Amino acid sequence: MPKLALDRFRDYDRAMALIGYARVSTTDQRHALQTDALTTAGCTRTFTDTASGKLDERPGLAQVLDYLRAGDTLVVWRLDRLGRSVQHLTTTVAGLAERGIEFRSLTEGIDTSTAAGKLIFHIFASLAEFERSLIVERTRAGLDAAAARGRKGGRPPKMTPERIAAAKALMANGKNATETARILGVGRTTLYNHLGD
Repeated sequence: MPKLALDRFRDYDRAMALIGYARVSTTDQRHALQTDALTTAGCTRTFTDTASGKLDERPGLAQVLDYLRAGDTLVVWRLDRLGRSVQHLTTTVAGLAERGIEFRSLTEGIDTSTAAGKLIFHIFASLAEFERSLIVERTRAGLDAAAARGRKGGRPPKMTPERIAAAKALMANGKNATETARILGVGRTTLYNHLGD
């Protein structure tokens, strides 16, 4: 039986619990500050990760999310230990709420089992939604303004008219496509696509 499944089997009759999650960004950092705070807060078990918050792969987070059950409370030392962004954080906590699991952050004093904690978290979620809407609006406005000036979106092409002329001159002087592409720093496919112009 896999270790996590065995742990869950052993803890089947456990009372609803405070379960901790701690994350440090590098191997030079230690979990002790966070795990000590989580233990002091009453966590009966703590899962850990050593990974950047920007990474999707966090096995400890996956384990704790799998381990939690309705009635439990997930506890973190600070909000940024759980979420990569406000959007990721609110999505994660909303997912916990749907499963009947509360959330607590010690540093910020957020506890979704209280009315005030729920309110604060809803404000965070609203701010995240507002931020997403602003980004979409700014992007659309920027693209519209660029289009009005005759510019297209996206990266500038690697093969400018000058580089196409250089490619043709190199090939006229005996360089093959592979050598020409290497000299110009482009792929052969890119070269072929532009030489047909």
